[in-house]
Amino acid sequence: MDNNDGALLPKIEEMIKTHLTQIDELQVQIAERKDMLDDIFVNDETYKEHDKLAKEASRIKSNTKKEIMKRSDAAELAAKLTSLKSEQKELKTGLSDYLREYQRLSGSNEIEGDDGEIREIVYTAKLVKRSNKFLEYKR
Repeated sequence: MDNNDGALLPKIEEMIKTHLTQIDELQVQIAERKDMLDDIFVNDETYKEHDKLAKEASRIKSNTKKEIMKRSDAAELAAKLTSLKSEQKELKTGLSDYLREYQRLSGSNEIEGDDGEIREIVYTAKLVKRSNKFLEYKR
């Protein structure tokens, strides 16, 4: 790490902390406004009646769907769909690993597909709180 990186790192850390604080504060404001809006709906008689009718229709729809899913053709399709989604998820995970290694070895953020299309390798970063169990396990 050179001097510029060393000077930049504390500034970036401070910006991250500032953004986290602002995000947390906005989350509180959002929750308060959502509760206020929900209260307006809860206290409106027309909305309550329509909500009751919608819930009944949803219950009927759900029961109908359950009955259809008991049919062998629907159950087989649902099982196959689950299997295909699982396979797709595994392939995407593998692709991500291969792309990371390709990028490391080639130094390139682009790759040409079989279709001749140039694709860019991108990553998304996010912060996730560590659980206490993870911290205890690491010790």
